[in-house]
Amino acid sequence: MLYLVSTPIGNLSDITLRALEVLRQVDLVASEDTRKTGLLLKHFGIKKPQVSFHEYNEEQAGYEIMRHIAEGKSVALVSNAGTPGISDPGFSLVQRAIRAGVPVTMIPGPTAFVMALVLSGLPAHSFIFRGFPPRKSGKRRRFLEEDKDSPYTLIFYESPYRLKAFLKDALEVLGDRPAALANELTKMFENVARGTLSELLAQLGDSEARGEYTIVIAGAEAQ
Repeated sequence: MLYLVSTPIGNLSDITLRALEVLRQVDLVASEDTRKTGLLLKHFGIKKPQVSFHEYNEEQAGYEIMRHIAEGKSVALVSNAGTPGISDPGFSLVQRAIRAGVPVTMIPGPTAFVMALVLSGLPAHSFIFRGFPPRKSGKRRRFLEEDKDSPYTLIFYESPYRLKAFLKDALEVLGDRPAALANELTKMFENVARGTLSELLAQLGDSEARGEYTIVIAGAEAQ
């Protein structure tokens, strides 16, 4: 059995009782980052063997995980934070399990983009989650062009190192739309900044962005 276990995106109190129950009962935990997962398990007094599963080893690690399951072991897949399969390699393992006829279930929990969308104040009834945009400006602008005329709220993840560059490209491609920047969600310094893209850029100024950001941008018809 493969369990996809959602874990807190910041505040450890957001762990669910069911997530703890499953992590205690499985034979093995497949972790995007074994160090981070080790701290989580230790916090809740759980001792389990771990296997590393991330974007750079997903082919070989996926094979090993399926071998463990074929031997009758149960495996819990966890990402660095949030819901496995959202902007991480969990998708490939789910596909592999389905093809092999392995039972797969999920323990739901926190997802940063859902929280950011709701807190943004922008329309949440229809949206497009686009994950991480390309790193280079040319590809990023073409990526943004794909949704330029979409009426739906757009959601992106971005590194602090590329945040300003992304916002500049978004402003140029999409126009000066209402938007929100969310970071440190559920943590002590949780912040959601709201305004137009140009206003958000001005708010950032020369300050150094920290932590992964979720960016929510109004759709074409919501301006």
